[in-house]
Amino acid sequence: MSLPKTVKKCLFPVAGYGTRFLPATKSMPKEMLPIVNKPLIQYAAEEAMEAGVTKMGFITGRGKRAIADYFDNNYELEHEIAGSKKAENLNDINNVMDSGQFIFMRQREMLGLGHAILTGEPIIGNEPFAVILADDLCVAPRDGSDTPRAMAQLIELYNQYQCCIVAIEEVPKSDTGSYGIISGEEIEPGIYDVSDMIEKPKPEDAPTNMAIIGRYVLTPQIFDYLRQTKPGANGEVQITDALKQVAREERVIAVKFAGQRFDCGSIPGFVEATNYFYEHEFKAQ
Repeated sequence: MSLPKTVKKCLFPVAGYGTRFLPATKSMPKEMLPIVNKPLIQYAAEEAMEAGVTKMGFITGRGKRAIADYFDNNYELEHEIAGSKKAENLNDINNVMDSGQFIFMRQREMLGLGHAILTGEPIIGNEPFAVILADDLCVAPRDGSDTPRAMAQLIELYNQYQCCIVAIEEVPKSDTGSYGIISGEEIEPGIYDVSDMIEKPKPEDAPTNMAIIGRYVLTPQIFDYLRQTKPGANGEVQITDALKQVAREERVIAVKFAGQRFDCGSIPGFVEATNYFYEHEFKAQ
């Protein structure tokens, strides 16, 4: 059976503990932390929908019910603010809820991003799919063009190459130990045919400074590779290790996406994103 030619489903791995934001994340998901007045998970869902995705799968864990509640009606709140200007503040999330389908599955053990993606196999089935990590907040270029956000750029490349696509950006050499690092041949400006990937290498061991960030388009064959991937550091199944094998046996394309990424999994990146959105989005309303 041939695969669909484009991507209509997206997985959001949201089961992590968010320990870098303790104590705030002791009782709330890090994906619900707001950038000004909108939580990270809404930005992620909107980016997916901008790319044409309509079915959203959330891989959750204990203490993450607030995410499911967020993509649902709150009748008491809506009744209280009905007819007031405050009701307009719900327009964006209501549009997201009306435009997509939302499915939630639990990752019972925190065994890495690869394991989280594998947990979502019943949602995806035999289709290509996107993966968005909500704490990597991506914005479109502010250059006057109509270039979309990162995920739409990846799906456009998937439509062209029909293989796994990963987003990359250059990072300081000293930071390679925090990322999966790729090497490969540049086949078009900013587009690489990946030959190797290394998960969190020391700077002296990193082949390049091109780091994978939290945007992927994957073919369903990735589930078979993940099942064969042995746990690495900390007993976790790494998506980088699975994709490394895909690159050897099939093909993986990496792209330097146009736009800007904020690492909202870190406090400095979260503050930087908040300042950016306050200046460029909130004040303009």
